[in-house]
Amino acid sequence: MEDNKETKKLSFKAIWQALLKHKYLFVKTVATTFVIVCIITLGLPNYYNASVTLAPENGGKSSGGGLSSLASSFGVSLGSMSSGEDALGPSLYPDMMNSVNFKTSLFPIRIHELNSENSYTYYEYIRDHQRVPWWGTAFKAVFSIFGSKEKEEITEVNPFMLTKEQDAIIKVINGNIGCSVDNKTNVISLSVKDQDPFVAATMADSVKQRLQDAITAYRTSKARVDLEYNKKLYEETKAKYDAARQEYASYADANTDVILQRDRNKLTELENEMQLRYQAYSTVAAQLQAAEAKVQEETPAFTTLQSATVPLLKAGPRRSKIVLLYSFLVALLTFIYVLHKEGYLVPLTRLALGLK
Repeated sequence: MEDNKETKKLSFKAIWQALLKHKYLFVKTVATTFVIVCIITLGLPNYYNASVTLAPENGGKSSGGGLSSLASSFGVSLGSMSSGEDALGPSLYPDMMNSVNFKTSLFPIRIHELNSENSYTYYEYIRDHQRVPWWGTAFKAVFSIFGSKEKEEITEVNPFMLTKEQDAIIKVINGNIGCSVDNKTNVISLSVKDQDPFVAATMADSVKQRLQDAITAYRTSKARVDLEYNKKLYEETKAKYDAARQEYASYADANTDVILQRDRNKLTELENEMQLRYQAYSTVAAQLQAAEAKVQEETPAFTTLQSATVPLLKAGPRRSKIVLLYSFLVALLTFIYVLHKEGYLVPLTRLALGLK
């Protein structure tokens, strides 16, 4: 008898009758939600996505082949200059892009919107030329009454100590720029979101170039330090050789018809000194050429699989999906409320959980 009552109580017809009893409640809640969400979504600005795909060369090369042959021809060994496994792999590129130093390097990039010739820095564009929802404009107007109207001048950016405005700009950039790496192929995908399609494409190309420069600077840092040292050593040895050669030439010109053995010995000593300086100069010159070749070898190569293009269609917001989603959620909550009010919620829950 109890099972029959429970079955009768939980019959589809009874639940349907309960829902029809509160049909006007469904109409009110769903219609109100529909109107409110439409008003909100209409205030959301459109945005566009631009993307770039890169394929970097693999790290972990060892210096050899042509470079070793070139160095050995000058009597220079590159055993200490061989490069090991690259510490900055593609998996760390997103972390590099998320650094404050990388984001602040995007501040001075000059951009302009699609239908405007006015040029701004990316910092000024985010600060002054971003469209905000109507409620954001209202809040900004209210808070501007009590806040300072002066704008910060970005004469110099210190990543170690950012201002409040600079920190807010970086947070906006964090939401606009993304980077992902395919672990299997090491293909780098860069994406930039912006309210203007031309700005999105421009920044996607600029971010690609900034990332390439950062990776190149990292991989060639040790080789460039060695190159600078070899340049300094080259200048020193060349100056010493020129001085020794000049001294030998001057003494030889002044003692053309020498008779004394002392003068001949002095001339021989100056000639030997000049030869030693020349040998040192030749060795350092070879090392300098090898260091220049090392920098070129360590410079990574990137293949652009997909270049940045100005998007023709907006990426969002998907207003229809937002409206449908919230309308469905409100209808579901109303359905649960009706079941609870009519006493069907607890029995249905118990039945779903398999409880008696």
